[in-house]
Amino acid sequence: MEKEKREKTMSEKIKKTGKTGRKKYRSLWISDVHLGTPNCKAAHLEEFLKQNECENLFLVGDIIDGWSLKSTFYWPQTHTNVVRKVLTKSKRGTDVYYVTGNHDEFLRKFVDYELQIGNIKIVNEVVHETADGRRLLITHGDQFDVITRYHRWLAFAGDKAYDGLMAVNRWLNYGRARAGMPYWSLSAFVKHKVKVAVNFISEFEEALAYECRKRKLDGVICGHIHHAEIREIDGVTYYNCGDWVESCTALAENLDGSMEIIHWVNLDHESARLSRDGKVVSLDRARKAA
Repeated sequence: MEKEKREKTMSEKIKKTGKTGRKKYRSLWISDVHLGTPNCKAAHLEEFLKQNECENLFLVGDIIDGWSLKSTFYWPQTHTNVVRKVLTKSKRGTDVYYVTGNHDEFLRKFVDYELQIGNIKIVNEVVHETADGRRLLITHGDQFDVITRYHRWLAFAGDKAYDGLMAVNRWLNYGRARAGMPYWSLSAFVKHKVKVAVNFISEFEEALAYECRKRKLDGVICGHIHHAEIREIDGVTYYNCGDWVESCTALAENLDGSMEIIHWVNLDHESARLSRDGKVVSLDRARKAA
């Protein structure tokens, strides 16, 4: 009863935002933000949270990059601004679920204590029921990654390799910008073209779909692999909300329960640079809603 009352109050608040031009959703999912790293597109995420309202906000793991912060402390003002936006939404009635991931696994020890700060709940996974009655498992997904789960040293090595790839990507696009060539993601190319990476993604998705069938759930929402997607796998709907390192994507549930991927910005040389500098690119030029 209390939750229904809070949802009704939140719905009324959302309706009042119509004059502001903000988009209204029932639920939003974001993952793999990696606050605490230079690759995080925090300025874009801050603007996204400012321009979109929701009843439920799910942070689907790797929001804070504890692995990176443990070795090198990096925390500019824009990263604090993202945290403030989340806290503000919670204060105004949005139910916030922080689903732990492997990079923020330091929070998992608090799950057993059922830690809740206001409307913010820390969980390892949660089942969400959509407006049209479907039951969806929400998990970061690292538990279904054989490398992360059983070969931690290899997972750490892979993380360092990924950071190196992103560094090369920055220098590569610096050269492409000077040559008048468009922005191009080396890491995205490797992810989609290299056979080993493609096979890993496919096996990861199928493992999650199998878990849903075993629990008699309608679908799964995850992150972890930095690849936004919606697809059917043997009767299970697989959703991945992407990341805020390369693609700046989120998953949204509309008020009728339908789902969509939001591509917030199309990264180009200027938007990538401005995001690193802590400035927001004009939405008229940079935003693209799917």
